[in-house]
Amino acid sequence: MKQALKSFIVIIAAVLGIALNGCNVTDPKMIVDQNTEIDNQTWSYNNKVRSDFEIKNTAIAYNLYLNLRVTPNYKYSNIFVLIHQTGPDKKTETIRYEFKLANPDGEWLGAGTGNLYSYQTIFKTNFKFALAGKYHIEIEQNMRDNPLRNVSDAGLRVERTE
Repeated sequence: MKQALKSFIVIIAAVLGIALNGCNVTDPKMIVDQNTEIDNQTWSYNNKVRSDFEIKNTAIAYNLYLNLRVTPNYKYSNIFVLIHQTGPDKKTETIRYEFKLANPDGEWLGAGTGNLYSYQTIFKTNFKFALAGKYHIEIEQNMRDNPLRNVSDAGLRVERTE
């Protein structure tokens, strides 16, 4: 009897998962939310994480986030990255950011999922894009170590603030 109940619950969960995935439930504020797996969890300078997206409305503001996942073996409490943003006019702006990943006592600030810590950290708040059109953003690790070990994946999220 217990085995039949467990099987029934598993089947119901699978059907619900397929149904919800088939409905294409998305965040209406999201423009892009993309992550790239880092090969062998070793992020080198020349392995930039790339995202392309289109901005249609320049009158509204957007929030931009760094998505990052590291293993518990990541040896720093922070990460420096260069974010290269190229707009429709083909001009590129590069800004260096520092993101805090752990407290001084070593406690990770990210959400722990098994053996990974996940971060979604804002780097531009209420940002208005100057031009409508296609944008290209590249994220480059900018730490002393090359390659930087124990980084599982990195990416970008852009969302409307309204």
